[in-house]
Amino acid sequence: MSKEKARAHFLGQQGHKKLNCGQTIVHAFKDKFSLSDELIAQFEGYGGGKAPEGHCGAFYAAKVILEKHDSKKLKDFEQILITHANSTKCKEIRSSRKLTCMDCVEKAAEALENI
Repeated sequence: MSKEKARAHFLGQQGHKKLNCGQTIVHAFKDKFSLSDELIAQFEGYGGGKAPEGHCGAFYAAKVILEKHDSKKLKDFEQILITHANSTKCKEIRSSRKLTCMDCVEKAAEALENI
């Protein structure tokens, strides 16, 4: 269900406000992981390759959540993204054209749904 919510936020559909990839993940999993509105606001500037170290915003949001709630799954999620996109860095993912931004949002949501 949160995967669909993340998709709706990213695309600005079904009455949801359009958010960047990082905000989308934080907002979609806000209730499940008791995430604050401040964290959503923090991710406002993390779209389009502007997350720390140039990471994909969706990856970075999932990383922050996984570090707090299930750090063992972080390495698995990172490996999944690298397998599908060859990187966790936004610009490298986009230039490889193996995954779209929407695909990254969905991969991040899938990783968090399985906790």
